[in-house]
Amino acid sequence: MRIAQIAPLTESVPPRLYGGTERVVSFLTEQLVAMGHDVTLFASGDSCTSAELAAVWPTALRFDASLRDAMAPHMLMMEQVCRRSDEFDVLHCHLDYWPFSLFSRQGTPFLTTLHGRLDLPELRSVYDSFPEAPLVSISDAQRAPVPDANFIATVQHGLPADLLTPRKVTPSYLAFLGRICPEKRPDRAIRIARQAGIKLKIAAKVDRVDEDYFRDTIRPMIDGHDVELIGEINDAEKPDFLSGAIALLVPIDWPEPFGLVMIEAMACGTPVIAFNRGSVPEIVEHGVTGMIVDDEASAVAAIPRVASMSRAAVRRSFEQRFTAERMAEDYLALYRRLAVRTRPTLRIVR
Repeated sequence: MRIAQIAPLTESVPPRLYGGTERVVSFLTEQLVAMGHDVTLFASGDSCTSAELAAVWPTALRFDASLRDAMAPHMLMMEQVCRRSDEFDVLHCHLDYWPFSLFSRQGTPFLTTLHGRLDLPELRSVYDSFPEAPLVSISDAQRAPVPDANFIATVQHGLPADLLTPRKVTPSYLAFLGRICPEKRPDRAIRIARQAGIKLKIAAKVDRVDEDYFRDTIRPMIDGHDVELIGEINDAEKPDFLSGAIALLVPIDWPEPFGLVMIEAMACGTPVIAFNRGSVPEIVEHGVTGMIVDDEASAVAAIPRVASMSRAAVRRSFEQRFTAERMAEDYLALYRRLAVRTRPTLRIVR
């Protein structure tokens, strides 16, 4: 198939460090190419891909110090996609609701994977205004705030099977991975580790919008010994970091749409202790790949149990459920369905 993948421009594809959506777009794009499909990736010029790269902006917007209006490059990209739309069998967007108006006015079938939260009140009217725009959720839980939107499937994320693999190390600490922000609740992770008497290592970024939270709430809790802040890490560093952890702590306080860090841990054979929010019950197999808990006390109590779990079984579950190949197959089924549904019916003249 001829497929256009349309990525956010905030980060490169894949991102240099943190960047969930752009990493998933990269995994999907590379897998589709490996499966023999003709893929064009609309992304920033510093992206790296085996697909055809349609570079809309020279560099990821996050690293463009001269940029004043982040919407302008995205508007330019959507227009470029529309002008080339007849080159493709399907357009796959990863820009939330931004393309709805423009893409609904051209003839090539499109679908949008929603990567973020949908529980913001202003979003309902947007989805109500485009009742025919095909949407893909990344978990069933993500759909709850807009149940009447036009969801055609849920496709859970996947990673390349050999991207993150278990290391032969003795787990000795608890891990927190991702982003330091109020909804991810690293303060809970710190308290859980301290109550358990186990060292916590935090590998996470601090966005500009969260600097006050980090300065006022998290930094005073970090002593560099029992709680160690490592900072952002890349994929090459994650296997050692995650394999060395007794468990990954995911003490979230928001309706997590998916939680890529959970399957990253599973890929390394590391169990997950996660709060029962959002997608967690769809990702974590309670008692198999981790424990789903309701509060800090139950998280502390779960640590001895996850420490005795089979890390080989955790890895097997990842291989069965969360590979990039499975994700690509799921999307291909949707692409074909959309292409057939929108293909003009031939009139036979006798």
